[in-house]
Amino acid sequence: MQRKAYVTGVAALLAALLAGCTGGSDDGGSDDNSKSGQAGTVTAPAQPGKYATLPEPCGAVPRGTLDSLLPGIRQLPDQQQREAAYDGSATLTFDTHRKVGCRWKVESSEATDHLSVDFERVVSYANAVSDDAQAEQLFAGKRDAADLPAPAPAPSGTGGTGGTGGGTPSASASTSPSGTSPAGASSASGTPTPSASSSTASADLQPRTLDDLGDEAFLNDVLSSSGSTAKQRTITVAFRTSNVIVTVQYEEQPATVGAVPDSKEMQDKVRKLASQLADALAG
Repeated sequence: MQRKAYVTGVAALLAALLAGCTGGSDDGGSDDNSKSGQAGTVTAPAQPGKYATLPEPCGAVPRGTLDSLLPGIRQLPDQQQREAAYDGSATLTFDTHRKVGCRWKVESSEATDHLSVDFERVVSYANAVSDDAQAEQLFAGKRDAADLPAPAPAPSGTGGTGGTGGGTPSASASTSPSGTSPAGASSASGTPTPSASSSTASADLQPRTLDDLGDEAFLNDVLSSSGSTAKQRTITVAFRTSNVIVTVQYEEQPATVGAVPDSKEMQDKVRKLASQLADALAG
């Protein structure tokens, strides 16, 4: 009786194994076909960016432009010191194929001026994301960090200012360095001071996006105090062209107590340099 039970158990086990092999063969065929189909599907890599190299940053700014941005450079009496000032100082980076920059600083009897130019070549390591798309994402982060004010709505019944203005006027825009009344305020005699053109100019000088530089660009204008008396203005223009992001920063601190650097003059100089750099990249 025991031997018969043993044989019967072995037979049942063999039958179960045979059934399992038959079912596995059917399922395995389905899996193989599925895997074969997936292996045949290849995702095309995203397009690389336009730029594979970066310019030499300290040679990217013409001497005439340096004369304009750093007026004290022409006052340097020593020829070697003047040449060193023109040459600038290269920014230390870990990968010059990806990021390069240059710095200039000149002190004079009128002011201390700083200029920096940075180039960053963006490379995406994700097949589904192009270099341009990655650069666009990084540039959006820089623009958000600048915390630009929202564009001001056009006055009721009048046209806009061409989309160049916006935000709350800065301290230098609302109060003249000479102590004159802000635009639109009344004088001591009760006669309103002219306001139409000056208020428009103030709006045009606010931090804002720019639509005439590279694929996208913005300008930031910050007036800060160094200590309790000296005012320092910092103008930043950043733009993106394909997968390269360029940042130009220009700072000026007058030597005269109470003097405020002119916003329009500084903005015009930085925008001119940024346009030169964009043209040089475009070839």
